[in-house]
Amino acid sequence: MTHVKVPKDRIGAIIGPKGSVKQLIERKSSAELDVDSESGEVEIIPGDDPVGAMRAAEVVNAIARGFNPDKTMCMLDDDLIMLEVIDLSKTANTQKDLIRLKGRIIGKGGKTREITERLIGARISVYGKTVSIIGNPEQNQIARTAIEMLIDGAPHGTVYSFLEKKRQDLLRSQLDHY
Repeated sequence: MTHVKVPKDRIGAIIGPKGSVKQLIERKSSAELDVDSESGEVEIIPGDDPVGAMRAAEVVNAIARGFNPDKTMCMLDDDLIMLEVIDLSKTANTQKDLIRLKGRIIGKGGKTREITERLIGARISVYGKTVSIIGNPEQNQIARTAIEMLIDGAPHGTVYSFLEKKRQDLLRSQLDHY
Protein backbone atom coordinates (compact mmCIF):
# COMPACT_ATOMS: atom_id res chain seq x y z
CA MET A 1 0.00 0.00 0.00
CA THR A 2 1.25 3.46 -0.89
CA HIS A 3 0.24 6.80 0.58
CA VAL A 4 0.51 10.08 -1.32
CA LYS A 5 -0.04 13.41 0.41
CA VAL A 6 -1.93 15.73 -1.92
CA PRO A 7 -2.48 19.50 -1.47
CA LYS A 8 -6.16 20.09 -0.68
CA ASP A 9 -6.60 22.28 -3.77
CA ARG A 10 -5.57 19.32 -5.99
CA ILE A 11 -7.91 16.67 -4.50
CA GLY A 12 -10.72 17.67 -6.88
CA ALA A 13 -8.40 17.15 -9.87
CA ILE A 14 -7.57 13.62 -8.68
CA ILE A 15 -11.23 12.72 -8.22
CA GLY A 16 -12.40 14.51 -11.38
CA PRO A 17 -15.94 15.34 -12.49
CA LYS A 18 -18.26 12.68 -11.00
CA GLY A 19 -15.18 10.61 -10.03
CA SER A 20 -14.10 10.15 -13.66
CA VAL A 21 -10.34 10.72 -13.17
CA LYS A 22 -10.16 8.44 -10.11
CA GLN A 23 -12.08 5.74 -12.01
CA LEU A 24 -9.82 6.03 -15.05
CA ILE A 25 -6.67 5.69 -12.90
CA GLU A 26 -8.19 2.67 -11.14
CA ARG A 27 -9.23 1.02 -14.41
CA LYS A 28 -5.87 1.56 -16.15
CA SER A 29 -3.74 0.55 -13.15
CA SER A 30 -5.93 -2.14 -11.51
CA ALA A 31 -5.22 -0.36 -8.20
CA GLU A 32 -7.83 1.14 -5.90
CA LEU A 33 -7.60 4.77 -4.76
CA ASP A 34 -8.94 5.69 -1.34
CA VAL A 35 -9.09 9.50 -1.27
CA ASP A 36 -9.48 11.33 2.05
CA SER A 37 -10.48 14.84 0.97
CA GLU A 38 -10.20 16.14 4.55
CA SER A 39 -6.53 15.20 5.13
CA GLY A 40 -5.41 15.18 1.48
CA GLU A 41 -4.16 11.62 1.94
CA VAL A 42 -4.57 9.25 -1.02
CA GLU A 43 -4.07 5.56 -0.30
CA ILE A 44 -3.21 3.39 -3.30
CA ILE A 45 -4.20 -0.24 -2.79
CA PRO A 46 -2.56 -2.60 -5.32
CA GLY A 47 -4.80 -4.81 -7.43
CA ASP A 48 -3.61 -7.67 -9.65
CA ASP A 49 -0.68 -5.66 -10.97
CA PRO A 50 1.81 -4.27 -8.39
CA VAL A 51 3.54 -2.22 -11.11
CA GLY A 52 0.17 -0.69 -11.96
CA ALA A 53 -0.15 0.50 -8.35
CA MET A 54 3.29 2.14 -8.55
CA ARG A 55 2.28 3.85 -11.79
CA ALA A 56 -1.02 4.96 -10.20
CA ALA A 57 0.98 6.51 -7.33
CA GLU A 58 3.13 8.37 -9.88
CA VAL A 59 0.01 9.67 -11.68
CA VAL A 60 -1.51 10.84 -8.38
CA ASN A 61 1.79 12.53 -7.53
CA ALA A 62 1.88 14.25 -10.94
CA ILE A 63 -1.67 15.58 -10.53
CA ALA A 64 -0.76 16.69 -6.99
CA ARG A 65 2.19 18.62 -8.48
CA GLY A 66 -0.16 20.65 -10.67
CA PHE A 67 -0.48 18.65 -13.88
CA ASN A 68 -3.80 18.48 -15.70
CA PRO A 69 -4.98 14.85 -15.25
CA ASP A 70 -5.21 14.43 -19.05
CA LYS A 71 -1.46 15.08 -19.34
CA THR A 72 -0.65 12.37 -16.76
CA MET A 73 -2.54 9.41 -18.21
CA CYS A 74 0.27 8.68 -20.68
CA MET A 75 2.21 7.40 -17.64
CA LEU A 76 -0.27 4.52 -17.36
CA ASP A 77 0.09 3.66 -21.06
CA ASP A 78 3.87 3.83 -21.50
CA ASP A 79 6.34 2.42 -18.96
CA LEU A 80 9.08 4.77 -20.19
CA ILE A 81 7.13 7.93 -19.32
CA MET A 82 7.97 9.08 -15.82
CA LEU A 83 7.60 11.95 -13.39
CA GLU A 84 10.55 13.95 -12.16
CA VAL A 85 10.18 16.63 -9.48
CA ILE A 86 12.69 19.43 -8.87
CA ASP A 87 12.45 21.13 -5.46
CA LEU A 88 13.08 24.85 -5.95
CA SER A 89 13.18 25.55 -2.20
CA LYS A 90 16.71 24.06 -2.17
CA THR A 91 17.86 26.92 -4.43
CA ALA A 92 15.55 29.77 -3.47
CA ASN A 93 16.49 31.36 -0.14
CA THR A 94 13.46 33.66 0.10
CA GLN A 95 9.88 33.79 -1.16
CA LYS A 96 10.99 36.54 -3.55
CA ASP A 97 13.73 34.24 -4.95
CA LEU A 98 11.18 31.44 -5.41
CA ILE A 99 8.80 33.72 -7.33
CA ARG A 100 11.66 34.97 -9.53
CA LEU A 101 12.84 31.41 -10.34
CA LYS A 102 9.32 30.24 -11.14
CA GLY A 103 8.91 33.27 -13.40
CA ARG A 104 12.15 32.47 -15.26
CA ILE A 105 11.08 28.84 -15.79
CA ILE A 106 7.57 29.72 -16.95
CA GLY A 107 8.68 32.73 -19.01
CA LYS A 108 6.62 35.74 -20.05
CA GLY A 109 3.09 34.54 -20.76
CA GLY A 110 4.25 30.92 -20.38
CA LYS A 111 6.59 31.22 -23.39
CA THR A 112 9.62 29.41 -21.94
CA ARG A 113 7.63 26.46 -20.63
CA GLU A 114 5.72 26.25 -23.93
CA ILE A 115 8.93 26.29 -26.02
CA THR A 116 10.50 23.60 -23.83
CA GLU A 117 7.41 21.38 -24.11
CA ARG A 118 7.12 21.89 -27.87
CA LEU A 119 10.79 21.26 -28.67
CA ILE A 120 11.46 18.37 -26.31
CA GLY A 121 8.03 16.74 -26.01
CA ALA A 122 8.06 16.62 -22.20
CA ARG A 123 5.32 18.23 -20.08
CA ILE A 124 6.23 20.76 -17.38
CA SER A 125 4.28 21.97 -14.35
CA VAL A 126 5.37 24.72 -11.98
CA TYR A 127 3.43 24.41 -8.73
CA GLY A 128 4.17 25.50 -5.19
CA LYS A 129 7.89 25.09 -4.55
CA THR A 130 8.42 22.54 -7.32
CA VAL A 131 8.89 22.15 -11.04
CA SER A 132 7.77 18.77 -12.37
CA ILE A 133 8.51 17.09 -15.68
CA ILE A 134 6.70 14.22 -17.39
CA GLY A 135 8.54 12.55 -20.26
CA ASN A 136 10.80 9.68 -21.20
CA PRO A 137 14.25 9.58 -19.53
CA GLU A 138 15.96 11.44 -22.40
CA GLN A 139 13.30 14.19 -22.51
CA ASN A 140 13.37 14.58 -18.72
CA GLN A 141 17.17 14.91 -18.70
CA ILE A 142 17.08 17.65 -21.36
CA ALA A 143 14.22 19.52 -19.65
CA ARG A 144 15.96 19.23 -16.26
CA THR A 145 19.19 20.64 -17.74
CA ALA A 146 17.30 23.55 -19.34
CA ILE A 147 15.52 24.28 -16.04
CA GLU A 148 18.82 24.13 -14.13
CA MET A 149 20.35 26.54 -16.66
CA LEU A 150 17.48 28.98 -16.00
CA ILE A 151 17.85 28.55 -12.23
CA ASP A 152 21.58 29.28 -12.55
CA GLY A 153 20.76 32.52 -14.40
CA ALA A 154 21.52 31.58 -18.02
CA PRO A 155 19.93 33.97 -20.55
CA HIS A 156 16.70 32.59 -22.06
CA GLY A 157 18.22 32.77 -25.56
CA THR A 158 21.04 30.45 -24.50
CA VAL A 159 18.52 27.98 -23.08
CA TYR A 160 16.42 28.12 -26.28
CA SER A 161 19.56 27.42 -28.37
CA PHE A 162 20.39 24.46 -26.10
CA LEU A 163 16.82 23.13 -26.52
CA GLU A 164 16.97 23.55 -30.33
CA LYS A 165 20.23 21.58 -30.47
CA LYS A 166 18.84 18.85 -28.19
CA ARG A 167 15.69 18.63 -30.32
CA GLN A 168 17.90 17.87 -33.35
CA ASP A 169 19.72 15.20 -31.30
CA LEU A 170 16.38 13.65 -30.26
CA LEU A 171 15.14 13.60 -33.86
CA ARG A 172 18.43 12.04 -35.03
CA SER A 173 18.30 9.34 -32.33
CA GLN A 174 14.70 8.53 -33.30
CA LEU A 175 15.73 8.16 -36.93
CA ASP A 176 18.61 5.89 -35.89
CA HIS A 177 16.11 3.53 -34.22
CA TYR A 178 14.36 2.90 -37.55
